[in-house]
This record gives sequence, structure tokens and C-alpha cells, in this order.
Amino acid sequence: MGTIIRNLIAVSRMRSPKQLSRSLLCVVALTMLAPLAAGCVYHMTVQQGNFLRKQDIEQLQVGMTRSQVRYLLGTPMVPPTFDIDRWDYLYYMKRGHFHRIERYLLTVYFQNDKVSRIDNHGYAPINSEPAVTEPPPRPLT
Repeated sequence: MGTIIRNLIAVSRMRSPKQLSRSLLCVVALTMLAPLAAGCVYHMTVQQGNFLRKQDIEQLQVGMTRSQVRYLLGTPMVPPTFDIDRWDYLYYMKRGHFHRIERYLLTVYFQNDKVSRIDNHGYAPINSEPAVTEPPPRPLT
């Protein structure tokens, strides 16, 4: 900031008062418009975790074995560090800058290597396919 002020003082010695006021007005205008330009930055979509399809969650039942759950839902995103009888399937999606963040959690509890309980936090509204897909290929020209 000090460098800018020193440069303005040096410029003011070389220019007339009318040119100085015009230069100062431009600097002030650019300083005021800079925060507005920051909102125009592209924010990419961030998708992390286990995307679980609704029909796969509906097939999950109490009494299934660990291998059946792994075949149906895949390997859980969070490894069972503290409790080996609990598998957490997390899903996180953030689209752009101003959209709502989507967070889903499905927890499967095991007892004697069989599913004993299922906690479903938010997976009901998910459709059959993930929201992020590959863009269509561009035609050859």
C-alpha cells in the first residue's frame, strides 16, 4: 500500500492538478470495483465420498453379511478405525459458489458380522445417477 501512495505522490509532481484528479479518480474507481470482480471467479464442483444409488440403499437389509454389503454399496469411504462394527458411507457435493452443500451419511452397524442396524441421514432424495457427469464429446470439425 505504501508503494502505491509513493507512486501517486511521484506522479502528482509530474502532472497538473486536473490530470492528478483524473488519475486519482481512476485509482479509487478501480479499488472500489475490485471486490466485485472477485465474485466472478469460477468455482468448480467438488464431489467426494461414496455416491449411493437409491435402489441400492433400498436393497440393504438387516441380517446381510459384510461381503454382501460391500458388494452392494462398495467399500466405505471412512475406514472403521475405532469401531470395526460400524461402516460410514459419506457423500459430499458442493456445486459452484452460491449453491447449497449436499451432505449425506449412511451408517451400517454390524453385530456378529451381520447387519444389525442402518442409520440413513439424507439419502432418500438421491436419484439413480450422480449429479456430476462427463461432458458430451465435442464433434470433430
